[in-house]
Amino acid sequence: MINELKEKEVFIFGSNKNGNHLGGAAKQAYDNFGAKWGIGEGLIGKSYAFPTLDKEMKKVSKSNFMLSICKLFDCCNENKDKKFLMTKIGCGIAGFGEREVQHNLDYYEKPDNLIMPDDWI
Repeated sequence: MINELKEKEVFIFGSNKNGNHLGGAAKQAYDNFGAKWGIGEGLIGKSYAFPTLDKEMKKVSKSNFMLSICKLFDCCNENKDKKFLMTKIGCGIAGFGEREVQHNLDYYEKPDNLIMPDDWI
């Protein structure tokens, strides 16, 4: 559980493409870390919205999930001065299994400044 961020830390949370941050880590990002209503993907304030649900609030396709991983990793690589702290994206409402998410993340080389949940290492 991430309750506060140090300077140059970014909170990565699972979102929906509509940017409706109503519960869980998305609400925490909206309430505490600068996530903006209506923005469902990308770096906003001290948060990064990672879409795990589409605009119809259904689980995103694997291809869209993989594309979002590429966008996140690009963002990490473009912001080497920041440390990106990932929550267990997709493992709540979206219904992805933890192993499935881990496997998808392992498909690409992880940036050094991306910090995964402790039990995902």
